[in-house]
Amino acid sequence: MSVAGTPAVVSISISSSLNSFRALKRYGRGLTIAEFKCKLELVVGSPASCMELELYTPDDKFVMKLDRDEALLGSYPIDDGCRIHVIDRSSAAVGEYEDVSRVEKFQISDTEYDKRADTARSFMKRSKLGQYNKEEMSRKEAELEQKLIEEKALAEAISVGARCEVRASGQPSKRGMVMYVGLTEFKPGYWVGIKYDEPVGKHDGSVNGKQYFECQPKYGAFVKPQHVTVGDFPEEDYGLDDEIAPLRSDPKSGVA
Repeated sequence: MSVAGTPAVVSISISSSLNSFRALKRYGRGLTIAEFKCKLELVVGSPASCMELELYTPDDKFVMKLDRDEALLGSYPIDDGCRIHVIDRSSAAVGEYEDVSRVEKFQISDTEYDKRADTARSFMKRSKLGQYNKEEMSRKEAELEQKLIEEKALAEAISVGARCEVRASGQPSKRGMVMYVGLTEFKPGYWVGIKYDEPVGKHDGSVNGKQYFECQPKYGAFVKPQHVTVGDFPEEDYGLDDEIAPLRSDPKSGVA
């Protein structure tokens, strides 16, 4: 039972003499200190019987020791934001529970693993999923091969140096020049490298450190061949010359 106006649960941070980290936890004030220590075992790793507890204010000032196992947690002046420091009196070394390299690993051979019926691999085999469904795998391989053949045919019809227009679903059309056609290292399949007329691209012709072609930053992009149309696509006129020309011819404008 909590005192009227006092929350039944308190949020506190937990630190330990064995670990460098702090954990923010919520505990009921109705726990005895003995019960509280048992819950702390899961947080800091120390045995409950080897713990000494110290209470600190939110600004890390020592308050008192929590040294009565039969007392309730709420009987101590603990508020939200306080810290309880666990001092380990066992023979454990500092950082012992943080170094996972010292934890013995469970290992099993592939042969023994295949014999077990309660594994993810056995479930996939029984359900004929993923690589264990030969028909499905063969179908996907055939679809991928056909897609690659179609992409290659489209790519071979596109020449480096040709003017083009890129039309991708959900995006405005963009014009530019073809700078690269072929396979790439960053993704499978055939790709067309474009140098756009405007800075609407993603890079300067290089991806993951490899330079496929050269252009100004933000002018380069790679698109799939099916989105590229080659033809007589001159650079678009945005009307800048029409706006500038009168200024150049007007002696009163002050522009030379």
